Amino acid sequence: MSTATAGPAAPGLAASAALRASGQAAWTAAVSHPMVAGIAAGTLPHQTFRRYFEQNVRYLEDYARAIALTAAKAPDREALDVLSRFLRQIVGAEIPANLDFLERLGGSPGQLPGPAELHPVTYAYTRHLLHVCAQDGCAEGLAAVLPCQWSYGEIARPLMAARPADPVYADWIAMFGNAEYDALVAETTGLLDRLADPADARQWSRLSEVFNISIRYEGEFWEMAHPAG
Repeated sequence: MSTATAGPAAPGLAASAALRASGQAAWTAAVSHPMVAGIAAGTLPHQTFRRYFEQNVRYLEDYARAIALTAAKAPDREALDVLSRFLRQIVGAEIPANLDFLERLGGSPGQLPGPAELHPVTYAYTRHLLHVCAQDGCAEGLAAVLPCQWSYGEIARPLMAARPADPVYADWIAMFGNAEYDALVAETTGLLDRLADPADARQWSRLSEVFNISIRYEGEFWEMAHPAG
């Protein structure tokens, strides 16, 4: 007997919204993690944020590779356009910005952790992304990479009205809390909505599985850098 689950419970609910709703508890835990609260308040110790960037640069390198694998499976020019701009956002904007933040916090881009020095969460999360994006289709690849992109916009957007005085945290918030970032998230989630077939129970089960694993790793990545306990 198949264990595949049905599609979105509410008729007419977009696939991306249904996936997020199915993992709401883990999503809320990620976007409200104490480290996120420390960034919002500007009270997070700089050494904690530096530790995050040391891992996040390596994470983003493999995140970009995962997006590239997904783009290679794009079914049409429109999908290829969205995914290529998503990839450019990571390679052309976010990785350089992360390296700059690392230097501002006293770290060295020349002393990033090697493969054997990655935190287990960084390693596991990136292996998950690369495996899904290499072995599955374009929709599944999007389900894997979207929780990172989408949740960062949600974290930053409400903080734009009252950014902390510390310029490191204010600048980090501004990188994700702007209209251009929101527009790209709308395009990537919209692409998943177009490619996902809620009537395909087997595909929907896989999309839910992949999306929920990525959400869980989002929370664990914050916890890795700044344990709540």
